Amino acid sequence: MIAICFLLAIVALALYLRNVYSKFSNEGINHLPIIPVFGNLFWALFSLENITELMARLRSTFPDDKVVGLYELLNPIYIVQDVDTIKKVTIKDFDHFVDRRSFVSELDPTFGRSLINLKGDEWKEMRSTLSPAFTSSKIRLMVPFMVDVGEEMIKVLSKRINDSESQNIDVNTKDLTTRYANDVIASCAFGLKVDSQSVDSPFYVKAKDVVTFGVSKMMKIFFFRCLPSLANMMKMSLSSPETSGFFTDVVLSTIEEREKNKIIRHDMINILNEIKKGNLRHDEHTNVDSGAGFATVEESNIGKKSHNRDWSDNDLVAQAVIFLLAGFDTVSTAMTFIIHELALNPDVQEKLVQEIKEYDQKNGGQLDFTSIQSMKYMDMVVSEGMRLHPPAPFLERLCVKDYNFGRVNKAATKDLIVRKGTAVGFPIYVFHRNPQLFPDPLKFDPERFSDENKHNIKPFSYMPFGLGPRNCIGSRFALCEVKVMLYQLIRKIKVSPCEKTAIPLELSKGFLIDIHNGAWVRFELRQD
Repeated sequence: MIAICFLLAIVALALYLRNVYSKFSNEGINHLPIIPVFGNLFWALFSLENITELMARLRSTFPDDKVVGLYELLNPIYIVQDVDTIKKVTIKDFDHFVDRRSFVSELDPTFGRSLINLKGDEWKEMRSTLSPAFTSSKIRLMVPFMVDVGEEMIKVLSKRINDSESQNIDVNTKDLTTRYANDVIASCAFGLKVDSQSVDSPFYVKAKDVVTFGVSKMMKIFFFRCLPSLANMMKMSLSSPETSGFFTDVVLSTIEEREKNKIIRHDMINILNEIKKGNLRHDEHTNVDSGAGFATVEESNIGKKSHNRDWSDNDLVAQAVIFLLAGFDTVSTAMTFIIHELALNPDVQEKLVQEIKEYDQKNGGQLDFTSIQSMKYMDMVVSEGMRLHPPAPFLERLCVKDYNFGRVNKAATKDLIVRKGTAVGFPIYVFHRNPQLFPDPLKFDPERFSDENKHNIKPFSYMPFGLGPRNCIGSRFALCEVKVMLYQLIRKIKVSPCEKTAIPLELSKGFLIDIHNGAWVRFELRQD
């Protein structure tokens, strides 16, 4: 009897999997071979390849298809490989793709109520409410906090270099930039002054727990997406209760103390508190940022509408923590790869340092928001770094009402109709390295973004911060932070390759965008 039941279970599973994995074939959508249960993610899940290699393989196998298929375990995802189709999905027909897929339950105390996890009208309301917090006028006031963190970083690095016999040190820049980004977020978002360059501060330890997406967290996300009802019943959370409690206490106790003592500090805690009180509104003139940078994304009309909403404590904490998630790892990744490229391209580094010295002399050694926004070559370097190494290599949307993609490949005999509830993805990494869009795509060439050349970049082919109304709300802050850090670092320190520098560069296996065996370069103090 047991054997019969087992056999029936196997047959039922086989029939179920056959039905799941026949979806794309039935629709005439091309896809790569799958491994049952794991779909197309087997190799990334077991650290046999980086997820970007899967995206590149899809593109090279079906180069002429507008849309191809990918199985994320049991979930089918439609991958858009055509720039014009991306424009339709993210902007023209945005009302069909308003949402992102949830990666955690709304009950999750850390991420559940964050902007990135909300949907529909609730997302629109939260986006418009938060939008005034990320204008240049607000970020300008946070630059001094970034500068303070950078000065501490340079102080620690200078001491280490001077104490070394060789007068230089080999540095894993991923660790350096992660600690820098942590301290900037601690100051600008949570109102805390911490020093993580020398020691593992408690804030740094808890922040690492939030932003580190290892195998365990990734499996939780996939489990939630495959079986959301069961995950909710199990009250599955991505962060430990201790970590969630830590950030809840930091946010709420800081607000309480400031209210009690009438303290005003121009950081995200203050902004969130003003939003909660209904004192912050979108100014029509604060979003005109001609010098914010090529990679900056503009706020849509959705973000500029005014809403009055009641904020819960969970709402406040969730927005602060998602600011941590977005600003901590994404920004540190961008800085890491840019520093790597500067080490390997001394001509670019020299040109950048000359621009930095020019502005440094012009402003008497003072670094401010206006200087950062005015530096053209700095923006070219950062823009190219985020093209060649986009920190977020994949973008996705959730179809909220059926959508007709038309004929998506040469063999198609009917239009592709994507149904409500289905995920649609855009492989940013692959677009940014497509030779038809960016000639000689593996070359680090900031001149692509010069005034003479940037008009040659096809619209909607460059998207380090996403596209459309659901783009990254913090693009201005992220770009400013990257530029401030590079300004301070390159002004004082010469960066060059060392024996452990990854040449050629190879990404770590799995889902993260990290340099295999560490992002090692050599630092030495400049003499002038």
